[in-house]
Amino acid sequence: MVQNNANAQPVSNLALEVRDLRVSIARTDVDIVKSVSFSLAPGEILGLVGESGSGKTTVGLSALGYCRKGLATSGGSIIIDGQDVLSLSPRQRQKVRGRLVSLIPQDPGTALNPILRIGTQLAECFDHRSSVTEQMLMELLRLVKLPESSGFLRAFPHQLSGGQQQRVGIAMAFANRPRVIVMDEPTTGLDVTTQSHVLETIRGLCREHSVAAIYVSHDLAVVGALCDRIAVMYSGQIVEHGSSSQLFSNPAHPYTRALIQAVPDLDRDSAVSGIPGSAPEPTRRTIGCAFAPRCKSAEQRCRTLTPPTTKLDEGHYVNCIRAGEIRKTEPSVRSIQVEAVADRQVALEVSNLEAFHGASRILKGLSFTIHRGSCVALVGESGSGKTTTARCLAGLHGNQSGRIIFEGEVVAPHASQRSASARQRIQYIFQNPYASLNPRKTIGQSVAMAVEQFEPMSGVETRKRVLAALDEVSLPSGFADRYPQQLSGGQRQRVAIARALIVKPKLLICDEVTSALDVSVQAVVVELLEQLQRDYDLAMLFVTHNLAVASNIAQHVAVMQSGSIVEFGKVADVLRTPVASETQRLLRDTPRFSFAMV
Repeated sequence: MVQNNANAQPVSNLALEVRDLRVSIARTDVDIVKSVSFSLAPGEILGLVGESGSGKTTVGLSALGYCRKGLATSGGSIIIDGQDVLSLSPRQRQKVRGRLVSLIPQDPGTALNPILRIGTQLAECFDHRSSVTEQMLMELLRLVKLPESSGFLRAFPHQLSGGQQQRVGIAMAFANRPRVIVMDEPTTGLDVTTQSHVLETIRGLCREHSVAAIYVSHDLAVVGALCDRIAVMYSGQIVEHGSSSQLFSNPAHPYTRALIQAVPDLDRDSAVSGIPGSAPEPTRRTIGCAFAPRCKSAEQRCRTLTPPTTKLDEGHYVNCIRAGEIRKTEPSVRSIQVEAVADRQVALEVSNLEAFHGASRILKGLSFTIHRGSCVALVGESGSGKTTTARCLAGLHGNQSGRIIFEGEVVAPHASQRSASARQRIQYIFQNPYASLNPRKTIGQSVAMAVEQFEPMSGVETRKRVLAALDEVSLPSGFADRYPQQLSGGQRQRVAIARALIVKPKLLICDEVTSALDVSVQAVVVELLEQLQRDYDLAMLFVTHNLAVASNIAQHVAVMQSGSIVEFGKVADVLRTPVASETQRLLRDTPRFSFAMV
């Protein structure tokens, strides 16, 4: 149960009670999180949602009695099993972690020790390690639906899939049957099928063992499928909270509504819509509603009055002075645009494409076409061959066979063998915006490198092209002199798009370009790619594991399984009347808002 009263008396059957939590920048009065209060019953799951910088991870980590470097808890209490975690000494807090409260981290690949076997790492989680038996470890594996074998316990983390690594992380968190579990975006980066299985495992364990859970995420669709209640955070405060059905059926805060519109949903015909602007930095927060500068419904009083917490229904609270009016209005939506592409010229034709890793055949005779001004979405679970296909088209995978015809010309399989013109007209945008930019070069230098490879020109002319490319992706000219670490993830991905566009490509290959982004930033990037596709008549291959995202940008979709295309067709046809069992499974596993309203 999420409660508004920070001074409520403790209830004996609560697993967790957070009262008026405040986290600040160390040795200052600048609040990162302010006046956060909620409670959880045993077995209840609360979703903390919001954009990056909203404070949701800070609240989750506070339940562990932990603050990131440079921050300090400056007020409030966190009571678990009758103990105020914040009042404990650092050594005492260390002892309760894993026993009273545990963490399931975002990236299991970095959370697991690469040089220790899985069995050793599981055994380390128990209070009494010397008494841990192989039978106890097998029971942990059974709980999270991993192979109950000695061979699995002897495996190293790199020998496991991403989903298996995450299940090991879940097993480690549940080893001592804690009262509370904190989950920090534990399914980010997983394909929808693996994500569905992980969420099902978490839900079952919380119910079976009466463990309360905080699920931190930016994805409302995932949260709605898992959580009993949801707290929406913005600028360090909870702006709306209630049951999942309350927030999805009748959201009252404009920010909640905007987040919902930013999430692609297979049950909606409306296109995703990004949230313009960004949340204020903690040092620049002012009086009034923090969301007012980005809110389409804001009035002058919103900018001067701090919105009080208002009870709308039983268990449903909101911080908005216009909530009553807003609940009565329908949100404005934009329909998904579907354009005919049959009469357009073919830009790319792939015939019998095969690829190999050593002796293993990864791609098995792929054939498809992409027309000018159209987008083909390549979807499938991890390991299905999506990225290998993209790399083959870009000439980045050497061991391949088949034929690739681009704008009427057969192109060589490897980029080094292709003409400069072919390399210029085919551009690749990588998945991770944090790794694809050189941290030692300014944004202007990184973008300029692309055009300098193909069109030698003066420094003045290059600068003009760079600024024009940044303007195309809605970034101010001042960003040219910044470094990547000074930009957000969404801004970095826009820079990566600008770097591809500056050479005026004809085919854009987008490899999971939105998977590492907040849903609001994801929506902005999708809208941008749609606009660029129309403006420049771009052909596009959009690699994703999310069919809901694909439905918002592509005209056709190719579903991959084990290196083969098992279904290809118009997006609407594939989503409404899927033929392949793999497509049906992907659709079944994709989170939807309707799941939260059942």
